[in-house]
Amino acid sequence: MTDPAALVPAAELAARNRLRFPNESDAYRRARQALLAEEIELRRHIERVAEMRRALPPGGAVTGDYRFEGTQGPVDFAGLFGDKQTLVVYSWMFGPQRARPCPMCTSLLSAWDGEARDIGQRVALAVVARSPIDRLTAFARERGWRHLRLYSDLDGAYSRDYFAVDAQGGDGDQAAFNVFTRRDGVIRHFWSGEMGFETADPGQDPRGAPDLMPLWTVLDCTPEGRGTDWYPSLDYA
Repeated sequence: MTDPAALVPAAELAARNRLRFPNESDAYRRARQALLAEEIELRRHIERVAEMRRALPPGGAVTGDYRFEGTQGPVDFAGLFGDKQTLVVYSWMFGPQRARPCPMCTSLLSAWDGEARDIGQRVALAVVARSPIDRLTAFARERGWRHLRLYSDLDGAYSRDYFAVDAQGGDGDQAAFNVFTRRDGVIRHFWSGEMGFETADPGQDPRGAPDLMPLWTVLDCTPEGRGTDWYPSLDYA
């Protein structure tokens, strides 16, 4: 892990910034330089958290007999890895009880569709939902997705074990983001997003950190921000 003592203080790094924009005031520049120092600290904190995540000890072995249906037919859990040693699984809130999928999940996956081939150079990425595969692929065509690997969780066993179904025993979907490893022939759980309603701060929706949604990353850089009463839609026609 990076030694904090070896880092130049954030305020000193910020002072090296020579960017100035047309007609900005002195007050703006002072505030912007202070913000820049905080942004540098945030970048460093994100990296410290990522280093801690990478250093986690081995997680629990995956022992369930999970079965999926993809566009190429049935596949077991090991098959989701393909030729990779790490597997990222996003549980899409599109169970059979839903008329339409979750707009928030769908917005995230629309962004990831454009990144899927890049992600796939390093790790396997699978999107799992409990609806039949034909229903998943029909919506993917509607949305214009081309690169995401979609799978139906045939009996819901994976979704129940890895918290993609209502933890209170109901049939409702939960979004879940899980990472698994395959080392020396053993598949283990590595990490999962564990921020939910219990860990949310006042006035905020539950969210992880860093946020997985590029949508929010962009809006966080604007004066309007995320807002408190706006969410993405499935259709803007």
